[in-house]
Amino acid sequence: MTDERPPTISRRALLRGVGAVGAAAAASAAGVSAETAVAPAQAPAAEATQPARTAPGRVVYEQLSAEEADLLEAIADQLIPEDEHGPGAVAAGAVIYIDRALGGALSDSRDAYRGGLAAFERYCRSSRGAPFRDLSHVDQVSALIDVETGAATGARAGFAGSSGAFFGMVRSHVLQGTFGDPYYGGNRDFIGWDLIKYPGVRTAVSPGLQTALEAGELKPNHRSAYDADNFEKAVVSNATKETHHGD
Repeated sequence: MTDERPPTISRRALLRGVGAVGAAAAASAAGVSAETAVAPAQAPAAEATQPARTAPGRVVYEQLSAEEADLLEAIADQLIPEDEHGPGAVAAGAVIYIDRALGGALSDSRDAYRGGLAAFERYCRSSRGAPFRDLSHVDQVSALIDVETGAATGARAGFAGSSGAFFGMVRSHVLQGTFGDPYYGGNRDFIGWDLIKYPGVRTAVSPGLQTALEAGELKPNHRSAYDADNFEKAVVSNATKETHHGD
């Protein structure tokens, strides 16, 4: 099987036409459907931290193992891939968001991630002869379609319940990590907001700003909602100290 990518609709056009939700998924070659809407403002209020690093570019994950994080990044890269229009979910730090949230607001999903990622890897090995990360692009896409549709459920995989439920959970969290407020650990450098041309939080909108917004001429301010005094600053816990976002 060749690694040629099938033709896809412009991701940018889809994002403009139907919004961030699902468009990001539908624009990927995996053909991800978008049943669950997760708008940028709906990211769960986890206790967010900036990712720790042991060396330049190397993230220390708090909840996911290195193998789990690498597999989740490969999945996220198919859901919202980097393309000619710019970076995708991996560059936006979606997996960092998920990792941090699994220690807070998404803690109830930790076992689902542990079991689901292991089951998905087993399914890829048994059905396609290699780990997901070693598969061709086309085989990665087809494996994800199997999981989304529930076809991966069975003895070969060992998903607890429908594989589609696992896929839906991951997709939803990747969208949150890409398009949510950067305070929560994702949307690094406002990649997600720039992708959907979201101009950022404004606590007051003048007639001039409203006109610029309607004309698509409002420049992004690249500010977290929590950078404004109107929003209560949440306490952020990390390994060394307690800080307040914005301090």
